[in-house]
Amino acid sequence: MRDDVSFATLSDIPEPARPRYDATRDRVETYFDKTATRTWERLTSDAPVSKIRETVRRGRDEMRALMLSRLPADLSGQRVLDAGCGAGQMTAELAARGAEVLAIDISPSLVEIAERRLPDERRAQVTFTSGDMLSPELGHFDHVIAMDSLIYYDAADIANALFGLEKRTSSTIVFTVAPRTRMLMAMWYAGKLFPRSDRSPVMIPHAHAPLTRAAEAQGLRGQVQPVDRVSSGFYISQAMEVRTQ
Repeated sequence: MRDDVSFATLSDIPEPARPRYDATRDRVETYFDKTATRTWERLTSDAPVSKIRETVRRGRDEMRALMLSRLPADLSGQRVLDAGCGAGQMTAELAARGAEVLAIDISPSLVEIAERRLPDERRAQVTFTSGDMLSPELGHFDHVIAMDSLIYYDAADIANALFGLEKRTSSTIVFTVAPRTRMLMAMWYAGKLFPRSDRSPVMIPHAHAPLTRAAEAQGLRGQVQPVDRVSSGFYISQAMEVRTQ
């Protein structure tokens, strides 16, 4: 993660040029697997980081706790997809609650870090893999958690992702988006001052109503509901939820 943050709105991306899921996924993979692996390894550890990254670390810790609060405290016998597992902090906590976890990330390098960090006593509960978190081949789940792994996609792609996941999830999908706030838009304009090569993949802020309309247009049965927002310095993220039953 860079100390700067890149943002765009749907109006900033012309319709014919708007990146589709596959292209965006490939760009995210290149960033996390080739450019930012060591940065994320450090950010998700106890190692000293800059003051800016410390606010991001605190924000991510708070968001992870918020998302976990939407799931049962006892997940014994339940299968959970950690979609975009990164360095594995969410994976470890899900396993500690007794879940059978499928932890997947687009970055094989981050998956290796997550697998290395998982406590030995939890290894039998977790299957690690790299690839597309939306692949139907991953099977069915009781719950899905996607922390900051859909933040790079437009409303149509998020709606399509939720539609596919809903068909394979029996209870809850908890995910995050970048909320459309003045602070985020200010960060987006500030990000323009940095060279393109120094920026992370563009995050697309979303308001609740347009995202809901996109999900309904896609055919989602459950309602997309806002949960709560976490704001910690350069980390601003909105937790959302879809109840599938």
